Amino acid sequence: MPQTRPSQRPHDSDRASPAASPEIVVVGSVNVDTVIRVPRLPAPGETVLGTGVSEYVGGKGANQAVAAARLGRRVGLVGAVGDDADGRAVREALGAEGIDLVGLGERPGARTGAAVVQVDDSGENCITVLAGANGDLDAAAVRTAADDLRRALVTVVQLEIPDDAVTAAIVLAGGTVVLNPSPARPVSDDVLSQVDVLIVNRSELAVLAVESEPETAGQAAAMAGRLSGPAAVVVTLGADGAVLVRDGGAIEVPAVPVEQVTDPTGAGDTFAGALADALVRGESLDDAVRWAVRAAAITVTGPGAQSAMPTRDQVLAAHDGCAS
Repeated sequence: MPQTRPSQRPHDSDRASPAASPEIVVVGSVNVDTVIRVPRLPAPGETVLGTGVSEYVGGKGANQAVAAARLGRRVGLVGAVGDDADGRAVREALGAEGIDLVGLGERPGARTGAAVVQVDDSGENCITVLAGANGDLDAAAVRTAADDLRRALVTVVQLEIPDDAVTAAIVLAGGTVVLNPSPARPVSDDVLSQVDVLIVNRSELAVLAVESEPETAGQAAAMAGRLSGPAAVVVTLGADGAVLVRDGGAIEVPAVPVEQVTDPTGAGDTFAGALADALVRGESLDDAVRWAVRAAAITVTGPGAQSAMPTRDQVLAAHDGCAS
């Protein structure tokens, strides 16, 4: 069991299953999300009256951990929360999902990360994130989970945490490394060269490639093929599905039709968690992308991020058992 730094207070109940280490370790952010429904997203300087508000546990790290746990995986989360009421609520909610929280540190004097999400009637959203304790997660804190990171079959990392924490997680990972560079910012070639699967959307791909955002799956595939470093790149394309690029070739995976998009928040995180789940089960990367597309399609039909994430049985039932 990893040791905890003095600045991170351990909780005796945080190890979900003492007999088994996590199959997946997620290193990333933990937030409390305030979701406001609006008829349309406001223009700069404009005020729009909301039609409803809800609060959820969020953050890309927590979301991806929950997504994988709902699909039946043993998941550990490495991150940081404040010693405030939100931090306690987050810990309770994630613990109820069966997630191993030994790596989730509590930072005295810090506030738990927060996000304000606006979702309009068409399902489009915009998100503002306050890092809070997430900004204090450093390489030393990540190294406290070194044993779990080395044993995990898959390590998942995003960019809502500082660069040194991201790098430490990737260096320590003993299994497949999945990087979701969101929110988008440049990533060094040295870091990308250690990534097995890079998951990006159109805008994130454009930032990494320093090019204009691709409009079609073909353009996205070509742009992803020009990236140097990762062994494989998966570009998520929303209603256009996803494209997998590796070894000089590209495979397009069509989207799963849904009756109505209620809230896309968390769909990308469901995709990452589901892809990690499939890789742990020994699926090929092609099939892992197909499974992730199916899981993400369910998420967009419900409100919130974690509240809409499906279980394995729900994904199988919704898609007639077409994934193993």
